Amino acid sequence: MSVDTATVRRIAGLARIAITDDEAARLAPELGNILDWIEQLGEVDTAGVAPMTAVIPNHLRLRDDVVTDGGIRPAVLANAPQAEHGFFSVPKVIE
Repeated sequence: MSVDTATVRRIAGLARIAITDDEAARLAPELGNILDWIEQLGEVDTAGVAPMTAVIPNHLRLRDDVVTDGGIRPAVLANAPQAEHGFFSVPKVIE
């Protein structure tokens, strides 16, 4: 597929990218090569290939969805500059 500089400038405008005429002339053949490569990918026969998200089998290791407090409140509050009654103490910011 042939891409001219007007098309490159239009794409750049839609993407809100400022380019010069020299950059548009340089990018036109590059975009044309990219679109040719995409057309080649469209010619590949994928009739017997099942849709997949990765080329290797991935299995999610799920854990039980249980709400806990984490059990590390003292360790977390040890990093706080000020803590009161088991919570972070912060200065008032509203006047």
